Amino acid sequence: EESLQMWDLNKRLEAYLARVKFLEEENEVLRAEIQSAKSSPTGDSWRAKYEEELRVLRDALDHAFREKCTAELARDNLYEEVQQVKSRCQKEQAAREEAKKQLSLSRKELEEERRAQIWLKERAVQLEKEVEALLEVHEEEKAGLDQEIASFSQSLESFRCVPVAFQPVEVEDYSKRLSEIWKGAVETYKTEVSQLEGSLCQAKENLWKAVEDNQQSQLQLQHLEKDLAGLKARKEMLEESLARQWQEQRGEAEKFQLAMEALEQEKQTLRVQIAQVLEDRQQLMHLKMSLSLEVATYRTLLEAESTRLQMPAG
Repeated sequence: EESLQMWDLNKRLEAYLARVKFLEEENEVLRAEIQSAKSSPTGDSWRAKYEEELRVLRDALDHAFREKCTAELARDNLYEEVQQVKSRCQKEQAAREEAKKQLSLSRKELEEERRAQIWLKERAVQLEKEVEALLEVHEEEKAGLDQEIASFSQSLESFRCVPVAFQPVEVEDYSKRLSEIWKGAVETYKTEVSQLEGSLCQAKENLWKAVEDNQQSQLQLQHLEKDLAGLKARKEMLEESLARQWQEQRGEAEKFQLAMEALEQEKQTLRVQIAQVLEDRQQLMHLKMSLSLEVATYRTLLEAESTRLQMPAG
């Protein structure tokens, strides 16, 4: 029975020793791998590689953040510029409305000037007709007076003596006075005609000024329309550029976010692998310790058994 127990113990010891030897060899291999991984430049290069990639990605993220800030600043500047363009468009629209109002006022003044000119022309024609009529009446009255004077002179010749109360000089004085009155009336009408001609010239000048102001208003309105069209085109270009930059920035931010998520996943995977390796190493250490204890126990038992077997022989 004791020999069977010893044989069983020897088998178990051989199995444990083989297992311990295998585990020690495997432990030595793992230790060598760990030492080589620690001491070899490949491990450092691997870690340095990932650290370099992390640094590059962090720099890229910082660069993207700076670009984002720059884009936001550019967006704010573009927004301010768009607001300035809008305010300028509003000012130009107000100026355009004011120009339209001035144009309508100029048109009204032009119509009034035209009406005044037509009235002045009609008044001048009417005055010319009145002057002609007065001239005809004056000529007729003068001819009648000449005939009366001639008939009166003929009738006077039939008398031998001229009455004392009759004085032909009074007729001449009367004729002179009539001619003077007529000259004064003619001068008055000439003065009125000259005044009307001056008013007509002034109306023509005002009409030309109104026409020139209208042309200038039209030119200014055309310039304002061209400036407004250019500002609208520039506004559209700025809005398109801002939208394009915003889309590009969003795409780059999404790319960097995906890259960071991939790196985080890889980092978690590496942490899990390192934890698994450490746990396996810990289990190997515990197993080695337990096997060392078992080997020590079996060695003690074997030494005790060998001592017991050698005692009778001695």
